[in-house]
Amino acid sequence: MNKAKLVQEVQKLLANGTSKAAAERATDAVLNAMKRGLRRDKEVSLVGFGTFALAIRPARNGFNPHTKQPMKIRAVKTIRFRAGSELRALA
Repeated sequence: MNKAKLVQEVQKLLANGTSKAAAERATDAVLNAMKRGLRRDKEVSLVGFGTFALAIRPARNGFNPHTKQPMKIRAVKTIRFRAGSELRALA
C-alpha cells in the first residue's frame, strides 16, 4: 500500500462525506506526529499495532563488491519496527 491508497482507506474509514483533502491532511498529521515523536522520544508505541524505535547500526568492516577491496562502513541511525500482538495475529 502506498500513501495514495492509505489516504483512500482513511477517507473510507472516516466516511460521512470526508473529502480526499481532509483525509490526506489527517494522514499527514499522524505521520508528522510520529516523526516528531521519534525525534523527541526516540520511540513511538501504538498498542496492538507495534513500536517504532530509533536504533544505531554500528560501524563495521565490509568490502566493495566490484573491487573486493576492504572498506569501513560508518555507523548509521535507522528506525526499527517491532510488530504488536494484533498485527502479528494477521500474519
